Amino acid sequence: MAAVMEAFSRTPPADGAANVLAIGTANPSHFVDQMQYPEYYFRITDAEGKTELQQKFKRICEKSMIRKRHMCLTEEVLRENPCLCGYMTPSFDARQRIVVEEVPRLAKEAADKAINEWGRPVTDITHLVFCSAAGVDLHGADYRLLQLLGLPLHVRRVMLYNVGCHAGGTALRVAKDLAENNKGARVLVVCSELNVMFFRGPGDDHIENLIGQALFGDGAAAVIVGADTDETERPIYEVASATQVVMLPESEEMVGGHLREIGLTFHLASRLPAVVGENIERCLESAFGVEAGDWNELFWIVHPGGRAIIDQVEARVRLTPEKLAATRHVLREYGNMQSASVLFIMDEMRKLSAAEGCATTGQGCQWGVLFGFGPGLTIETVVLRSVPRQIN
Repeated sequence: MAAVMEAFSRTPPADGAANVLAIGTANPSHFVDQMQYPEYYFRITDAEGKTELQQKFKRICEKSMIRKRHMCLTEEVLRENPCLCGYMTPSFDARQRIVVEEVPRLAKEAADKAINEWGRPVTDITHLVFCSAAGVDLHGADYRLLQLLGLPLHVRRVMLYNVGCHAGGTALRVAKDLAENNKGARVLVVCSELNVMFFRGPGDDHIENLIGQALFGDGAAAVIVGADTDETERPIYEVASATQVVMLPESEEMVGGHLREIGLTFHLASRLPAVVGENIERCLESAFGVEAGDWNELFWIVHPGGRAIIDQVEARVRLTPEKLAATRHVLREYGNMQSASVLFIMDEMRKLSAAEGCATTGQGCQWGVLFGFGPGLTIETVVLRSVPRQIN
């Protein structure tokens, strides 16, 4: 046995840092106009008699800074599943039937785009990191995606269910560790999020529910992460570091969610934006190892938890308006897509950089930061280095 163990070959680590090599995004074709949504929402949930509440919801939508949101829940689907429209109607089974099919389907659409951009065979993928807050199932959405993509069964999978809105940062952190500790690894990271589990009608005394109905949209994003890149690959961002701060002071009850027979219920404290703002500079100082400086020297990818959170981050670290342009664009065009949002913003950042003629993917900045905010309050901080882009 000793001789066998002596000959045992351990997987060597990679020589270089992890890089994002390709990005793909996808949304359901159905979308709702935010300004028309209050009338539609109260009609489809048979709550048109609650005129005062509808006016309050209209004001929430108007202040949201959102133009439209994509949703797989069409009017036809909601008519076929009226239990989803009740406020406290048991409906978990109906919701689960939808997400088991739709979460991996949307994930495949995003993954196909990332793999196509990457340019290497799908069989070169060695690891899969999948995260979603839409339902729980065994086999999980990761295994279903593996089948849909035709990935080899020996692909090593990590399934992250119900982590929260910060899970995009979590998935990048896991992918970085996998890529850098397994030479030749190519990690497919997929975040696929639907609001099916928490769509419901209005409750008279639950304003948080109305905020959620006005904020969340459906989307999936995928990235390929690898180190030791070859001549066929085109790195977009280097993932320089990834850290997590859990349970910020006095913040445990800021965000929470619970799976129940009625679906996913959640809690959003009114002080959430302020708490994020109060702690953002501390996270920056910890990530970069420096005291307060001019944070405008970085490019910024901030989870669009809502307009107030974006405004707080901008004000607290004294950012110029263009620094959060990519974040505001994604919130405006898609709403809060939970874990997928930061990957959408990453994609938008490189597009803006190209449109502005920047030599790198960071809008003229070499270094940048990605923030994910989720239950706890948990903050994921990912330091990125932009890579010079190829100009044809």
